[in-house]
Amino acid sequence: MGAVRELATPFVVPGPSAVAVRDRLKHLTAGDEKVLRLVGDLLGSLASRDLKARCAAELDHDTERWAERKRILTQESSSRWAGSITRATHDQWALARRGQLAHIQSLETGIKTIRHRLSQPIGEKGSKQAPGGYRSRREWFAKSRRLHVLEDRLHMARADREAGVVRVVRGGKQLLNTRHHLEQAGLAEEQWRARWETGRRFLVADGESGKRYGNETIRVTDDGEVSLKLPAPLAHLANAPYGRYVLAARASFPHRGAQWRDRVSTNRAVAYRIHEDVQRGRWYLTASWTIPPVTTVLLEAAREGGLVGVDTNADHLAAWRLDEHGNPVGEPLRFEYDLSGTADHRDAQVRHALIRLLHWAKRHGLAIAIEDLDFTTEKTREKHGRRKRFRKLISGMPVARLRARLVSMAAELGITIVAVDPAYTSKWGARHWQKPLTSNNRKTTRHDAAAVAIGRRALGHPIRRRTAPPPYDRSDRVGHRTVQARPGTPGREGNRPRIPGPRTRSVRARRGENAVDQNVQHRSGRSAEHEFWQRDSLPLSL
Repeated sequence: MGAVRELATPFVVPGPSAVAVRDRLKHLTAGDEKVLRLVGDLLGSLASRDLKARCAAELDHDTERWAERKRILTQESSSRWAGSITRATHDQWALARRGQLAHIQSLETGIKTIRHRLSQPIGEKGSKQAPGGYRSRREWFAKSRRLHVLEDRLHMARADREAGVVRVVRGGKQLLNTRHHLEQAGLAEEQWRARWETGRRFLVADGESGKRYGNETIRVTDDGEVSLKLPAPLAHLANAPYGRYVLAARASFPHRGAQWRDRVSTNRAVAYRIHEDVQRGRWYLTASWTIPPVTTVLLEAAREGGLVGVDTNADHLAAWRLDEHGNPVGEPLRFEYDLSGTADHRDAQVRHALIRLLHWAKRHGLAIAIEDLDFTTEKTREKHGRRKRFRKLISGMPVARLRARLVSMAAELGITIVAVDPAYTSKWGARHWQKPLTSNNRKTTRHDAAAVAIGRRALGHPIRRRTAPPPYDRSDRVGHRTVQARPGTPGREGNRPRIPGPRTRSVRARRGENAVDQNVQHRSGRSAEHEFWQRDSLPLSL
């Protein structure tokens, strides 16, 4: 049996630090759409040039070069537009660096796995802890060639990271590659060009506290009027004083509209983004702002009264309520979702499943325990080899999206989220809880048992149902054998309540009432065996 890795301590997940809401810009005129496209194309070209300058600076970039980039952009737009562009460029470059590090770690994992399997004899069976050898000489040879390819890629990736070189595509690398496969994507060249130009536009303005309505560049009044400050080359298109253009559409923000109005009415910072959905032919306005950090509940307080253990799967959430001692209460719950179809459909399915889970937890006043999952190293084809269905399964699980949605939605309802280490929860849950929780009227799945294991780990209890027996006689003289009730728990050694209904063969009717009353049982060390005894005066022969 392999060594069990050290498990991380459960922790309370902090709440979100920002809020974003979106509203559709309806009733835009043809002139409004033309102005928005012109402004977005101009600022997008400036953002592309600024990103090129930032990537060229590599690791030598500092605040002076940042200020120089901003001065160059200010001459062709405005100071506030330049500030938004340089900040977005910096964030995009930092994101590319993080992606580069993740790529290096993925290559290292794949190389390590291939080297191990190449060192094993052909046909050697693997174990749960380590994979075995390759099935055939042909596969061994192909993987040895792939090892050299991955090592070469790793060498180049490490060299780029040490030099500070990143490769970024404004508009998206996936959309760029689609240009070479238009027939497979079912797009005409004009349709692809429209998406490409839309993805490269820039219409983002950072908020400023103390300024009118919290933003001077893209301004939205409390009654919904939307206007933007035109860059200097397009100032002749203004239809309002001070080089501003007022749109015909009105913004209302049905979701969190009250919070948004409270901010703009007090001139607190609100950032805005205007973007076009080419497929639907619609324009949208997104407002975002920071919120004060939510007061984190102590882990001990979240455990009071029990919680809900949730196991994340590819098509549903398996949940089970546990009391504070780690005992399953009631019946298991199942919140299903369908991850087929478009991205919007998948996102809606996840939100619908989460809101049902959160409303149930809110009604019972319980915290939610969930695994701190990360399948970054599990998705490589080198780890699972020919198991394509399993790789597709874990790749399709919405781990990051679900976790982000759950944290933000739970914060609105005041529900605490406890994250636990995901190691061995499914395996140990099935081993210790699936069979005991299965009955003629209830079929417990591995996912239900995993939810119990997750909840017990969040409560600080071991997953297994019983501890090791006492060192001698298997009696209670050393200590209580179960971990369900502590030695000081009131009623721990009390009489069991009589449960109406048919008796089993081992416990007949009315035999379970005094099952723990040792004084009425003939057991060693009890008064029933050592009480005063006297022979009857009559002889037995009569």
